[in-house]
Formats: sequence, C-alpha cells, structure tokens
Amino acid sequence: MPHSSHLSRRGFLSLAAGAAALPAQQKKPSVGAVITEFRHMSHADVICTRLFDGYYPNGVFQAPRTRVVSMYLDQVPFNDQAVALAQRYGYSMQSTIAGALERGKDALDVDAVLLIGEHGDYPENELGQKMYPRHRLLSGIVDVFRKSGRSVPVFSDKHLSYDWDKAKEMYDWSRELGFPFAAGSSIPVTVRTPELEIPYGAKIRRAVQTGYGGIDAYGFHTLESLQCMVERREGGETGVAAVEMLEGDAVWRWRDGPGAWSKPLLEAAAGRSPNTKPGKPEDNCKQPVLFLVTYRDGLEAAAYLLNGHLSSWDFACEIDGKTVSTHFGPVPDHRQLTHFDGLTHVIEELFVTGKPLYPIERTLTTTGTLAFLFQSRGKKRRVETPELKIEYKAPRNCFFQRA
Repeated sequence: MPHSSHLSRRGFLSLAAGAAALPAQQKKPSVGAVITEFRHMSHADVICTRLFDGYYPNGVFQAPRTRVVSMYLDQVPFNDQAVALAQRYGYSMQSTIAGALERGKDALDVDAVLLIGEHGDYPENELGQKMYPRHRLLSGIVDVFRKSGRSVPVFSDKHLSYDWDKAKEMYDWSRELGFPFAAGSSIPVTVRTPELEIPYGAKIRRAVQTGYGGIDAYGFHTLESLQCMVERREGGETGVAAVEMLEGDAVWRWRDGPGAWSKPLLEAAAGRSPNTKPGKPEDNCKQPVLFLVTYRDGLEAAAYLLNGHLSSWDFACEIDGKTVSTHFGPVPDHRQLTHFDGLTHVIEELFVTGKPLYPIERTLTTTGTLAFLFQSRGKKRRVETPELKIEYKAPRNCFFQRA
C-alpha cells in the first residue's frame, strides 16, 4: 500500500543507483537495511543517521563501527530522505529485500540486517493496532537466508508484530536458522534518573509503571520499560499468566478498589517524572488506560497510561519493604533524542559481536503481552495467556546508558 508520492519508485531508485561504494579499506561489518519508510524524525532517520555519523552512548562520542551498504524501502513518501543520504553515504537503494541483502550476488552479501518496521502508511485493525508488516519483511529476509544456506545477525526495531502468532513465528525462524536475533526499543536502554538497576534475584511481588501516548506504539514502550526491570526478579522470568486492559473510569475504580495496593507505587513512579502535573491523576487525565499484567509466578503489575497527567515512563516497586523508583530518560535540557544513542549501541554490539545485549525473549514477552491486551480490549474482559509461558534469564550486567 504505497504512499501517494511525487517520486516514482523507478525514479527514486535511479537517483541512487550511482552511489559510490565505501572505501574498500574499511572492514566494518556491512549492513543491509530493510525499512518501511525513511523520512525526517522517523525511526529510520534517528537510527540510521547515527549509524552514518556516530552517536553518544553514555555521553561519549562513538564513531560508527558498522556501515550501511544497501537499503530497501517498503514505502516511498513524498518527503523521503533516503535518496539524498544514499548519495552522501554511498549505500545503494534496492527495489526488493533480496536485492538489499544480495547486492547483485544472487546470495547473501551483507554481514547483518537492520529491520525498521516503524512509521509508514499502514492500516489499523478493528482493535486499534497498526498493522506494520514486520512479519512480512522478516519473511523476505529469511527467504534469502534459506536460499543462501547461511544467516547473519538481525535487529528488529520495537515489538515483533501486532499479532501473537506472527511474532512467535518470527522468533521460531531465528531459532530454526540459528541467527542472532534482537529487537526492542530505545526506552529500556536509555538513562535512568536516578540510576536504578534492580538487584539480581530481588523479591518483587508488585510493580507499577507509568506511560503515555497511544495505546499501541507507546503502550509497547510502557510494557518494555516494566519488563526490563521485573525480569531481574527472583527465579527469573517465567512468563505471563493473564492480562486485562481497562479504560476510562474503570481505571480509577480498579485503583480505588482491588488495585489499592498500586496507589503508593503510582505516586512514587509519577513523582520521578519531570513533567507530572500538580493534582490528582483523575483530574488531569480524562482518558486513562490501564494494563493489568499477572505473571505466572504471582507477580502483579499495573501499567498506567496517563495522558494529560504526565508524558514520561516511570517505574516503581517494593523490594524488602523499601520502595524504589526511577524515570526512564535524561533530565530536561539535554540533547534531543539521546535515548536513541543507547539503542544504536545495542544494534552495533549485535552486529559487531554477534551476541545480543539482552534476550530476544524480553521482546517476545512484551510483544505477546501487548497483543493479548488488545484482545482483552476487544473482549472487554481479562484474558488468560497460556501462550506466554516464556522463560528466560536476564543478563546480570544489563546495559543501559549511565550518562
């Protein structure tokens, strides 16, 4: 479903066809990029431009350790940026996924694949989920792997799919073919203020996460921020047993009733936000959304999306009788979009070392949790999730930006 565009795909590709290759002496891992669209401030923009020019993990400049050598775009909007950047940075534009990965060799000819399936003109389903074609794009990548008889590391931006079955198949492909696979967003690896890493093996019974924005795109950020904290608890991650989405006044009824336990944790989390408005959440937020997540080991979590009350991601839980809390993101007045410095570091580490900095199961868990929360929204009830019996151990030394 392409954009209406002032530039045809054929004309678009011909402009970039003469882009010069990077100097042969640069032995950085080569990256083929498979992207939905590339325009100003899209995820493709804020990630790829860091791969082109460098970035600042922990506030220290890092020159690119990889090189984007080819790119496939699923859509070409009128305000596309890829043509000019292709001419400047020397990567080729390709009309197919196979072309971006094979580069005329009829077999895999890149060292890594970057999949950015965020932004673009795609429909929503009846539940309100944007149907980004991440599954279709990864399927095209996997086709090249199968044809070539080998595979390379793949990073997929944000959650795996809006659909659980599609997401699980993407995960299964990585296990079947044995390619290093990582995914996720920038929020879990950004600065935490104050710096907080949950002690490994901590006993956590209840946790609260705050968030904001759209239920789909930003709801994933909210769940992922929660997951990167609670996955370090005693026993490791064992999966999610049930979920429920509440909206409107039902949020406050739950908070003031069976969810009264969440009140002090909500206050602690919101108290870390640099932009929480004075007053009660119910006075500031007219359309609250609440994600209730019951884990298989008994952990209860409540994730509040509070547009109008705050616009940040903040976490709180109780450990050994003490409440701990943090804000995901730097304090105000720092450089713009610093959270993507951390994500770019995660991507390059995967491509350079072949080892993800955190398990793909984290993203699979949050992807499935969000997908079933939307099922709960449609059914207007709690949904049991035996499919989400996902067990994994978080790394003891988990990367996130410290500066």
